[in-house]
Amino acid sequence: MPLTDTAAKNAKAGQTIKKLSDGGGLQLWIMPSGSKLWCLAYRDQAGKQQKLSFGPYPDMSLVDARAKRSEARRLLALGIDPRQHANQEKANKAIAEAIAKANTFDALASELLAKKKREGNASNTIGKREWLYGLAGEAFGKRPIAEISAPEILRVLQKVEARGHLETARRMRSSIGEVFRFAIATGRAEQDPTFALRGALAKPQVKHRAAILKSNDLGLLLKAIDEFKGQPTTVAALKLLALLFPRPGELRLAEWTEFDLDRAIWVIPASRMKLRREHRVPLPRQAVQILEALRPIAGHQALLFPGIVSSKRPISENTLNLALRRMGFGADEMTAHGFRGTASTLLNQSGLFSADAIERALAHQEVDAVRRAYARGDHWDERVRMTQWWADYLDGLRTQ
Repeated sequence: MPLTDTAAKNAKAGQTIKKLSDGGGLQLWIMPSGSKLWCLAYRDQAGKQQKLSFGPYPDMSLVDARAKRSEARRLLALGIDPRQHANQEKANKAIAEAIAKANTFDALASELLAKKKREGNASNTIGKREWLYGLAGEAFGKRPIAEISAPEILRVLQKVEARGHLETARRMRSSIGEVFRFAIATGRAEQDPTFALRGALAKPQVKHRAAILKSNDLGLLLKAIDEFKGQPTTVAALKLLALLFPRPGELRLAEWTEFDLDRAIWVIPASRMKLRREHRVPLPRQAVQILEALRPIAGHQALLFPGIVSSKRPISENTLNLALRRMGFGADEMTAHGFRGTASTLLNQSGLFSADAIERALAHQEVDAVRRAYARGDHWDERVRMTQWWADYLDGLRTQ
């Protein structure tokens, strides 16, 4: 006689397992503990008695248990063992979940970061990407990447925009796009929804870093640096920024092994360059003198400009900018990065050197792709002359 829901509900436990039959092999097992479990008794293709558990009652209702029984009998009629089928379904589900977990935005972003590290990307670049990926990951990091749509990415970016961080929103869109393109390349996504967001974000206004562009004002700054009573390493760094005009990060992270003072050359490794190409810098005699004076102070360390707290960490760019503020030069007048703009402007105004030599000295990439393909030289001899001329020119400004 088939079971009723009332009979299943009112069935009481005994000292041994009680089995209530619903017919067709479906049974409700009442355990001594009082728990109730739906089971199916059947014979496999070899005629051997088998048991398949469907789930606990009342979590699985009588109606659902009967539906499970019908499906199992259908599989048996097709020559398929329902228990083996259930185990395969469970394994397939676990595989699908593992694949889905490996295909989340966070997982792909981590893979891409690991790839960038293997390729030798600078730690600063890795740190920025990690931060931007993390911002995106807060919103949809656990989602399978193929399910993330353009509108939901836009909502995240607009929240960043609403806080006034237009440039961060722009870079974040680009970084998210990198992850999607990596997913496409590895067969885990078919499209990059960030392409659809071009033009959807507000354009940040380009804000150039403040730089002194007049020779008289530059002379005043150089005198102020000479008279500055700050840390000797800070003073040396500011003097070298003026003489060699590298990016502040390239100088702050400089190590003594990169310098050959006898040959008057500084070789910045590709890992620290923006364009990931080794960059050679000719040293004028004034720079060599500064480095020789700095060696007794910091020569026992790997870094030229070790920080005060830890000798393994360099001084920060903020240290250099704060020194400029203490000298009376506001953020709208001069920055550590501004020495590059100063040198570029005044060297071009001199008319003594080719634009190519100046651009190579600044480690800029030629904007014109065709011209870049042919302009392969580093204009070394001209740059050696130019760097010494620039150092002598700065000395002249100090005496005006």
